[in-house]
Amino acid sequence: MDLNPGPPMGGVLGTYKLTGAVSSVRDPSIIRQGSTYYVFSTDTDTVSGYLQIRCSSDKVNWAPCGHIFDTVPSWVTTSVPGIAGLWAPDISYFSGLYHVYYAGSTFASNTSVIGLVTNKTLDAADSANYQWIDQGKVFSSQSADDFNTIDPNLFLDTDGRAWLTYGSFWAGIKQREIDANTGLLLASNASVYDLAARPGVQFDPIEGSSLVLHNGFYYLFVSFDFCCDSDPYQSNYKIAVGRGNSPHGPFFDQSNTDMRQGGGTVLLQGNGATWSAPGGETAFLDQNGDSLIVFHALHLPGGTPYLFVNSLTWPQDWPQIHP
Repeated sequence: MDLNPGPPMGGVLGTYKLTGAVSSVRDPSIIRQGSTYYVFSTDTDTVSGYLQIRCSSDKVNWAPCGHIFDTVPSWVTTSVPGIAGLWAPDISYFSGLYHVYYAGSTFASNTSVIGLVTNKTLDAADSANYQWIDQGKVFSSQSADDFNTIDPNLFLDTDGRAWLTYGSFWAGIKQREIDANTGLLLASNASVYDLAARPGVQFDPIEGSSLVLHNGFYYLFVSFDFCCDSDPYQSNYKIAVGRGNSPHGPFFDQSNTDMRQGGGTVLLQGNGATWSAPGGETAFLDQNGDSLIVFHALHLPGGTPYLFVNSLTWPQDWPQIHP
């Protein structure tokens, strides 16, 4: 019996409803301040500035709202030779500051860094408080490591403890504890938690993790497979999920397969006609009660990545993405 049949085939990717500055968006992350929603995304060649910001009052029409950096921070270019842009910014709010964790890397390499930049407000019109301050390196990986420090995602638990999930390919999705006062690694906990992997699948294609808590369960969303083939019809990214009873798992899919052993219930994949490779997702459970998921998908035939902002529902405590 299918516990979560989902919307009709093609429904989520059927009719595109967003307007405005919604193309050339990869790996989005979303938050609301007041009545405005802000989306942060991976750098592309089509925009100027680094770590682009888009904003909307209705989650449908999106406008450019600036960027975080005018240039890539010098410590990043020193750590990652050949870097062209910054990836997968993750926005969160705690300890009185907006925190954006971001990644610096080059394609198919695990010589990577995760950095942190903070601001008191996301409203650029608040000139007295609007200032992005780079807090530097959170941590890094090198070619000898079995992990890759990209695709960061910050989760703040109900007990005030903060957890950063990260990882791409190699040995999969990992997690470290963050000091909620500084936003950097918590010195008193050096543990590295293994959350998800795809053993037996060539290259261990899993990345783009996002962790949320809903109705007593912790849900780990991930992207399976490949985002960026030169032929967009061959890009086969897809969004999958598992759930557990702890912020660091273990997480199981609807078939009760551990995500460390390749488990993950697929929520969304390309429709083969107009859109391919949905992924790079971030789930956002708003304090106003909304459950959202943002992701990108490639518009066919050209393969331009577009922003999606969709609602989540939770039938039988499993997430379902809606148009």
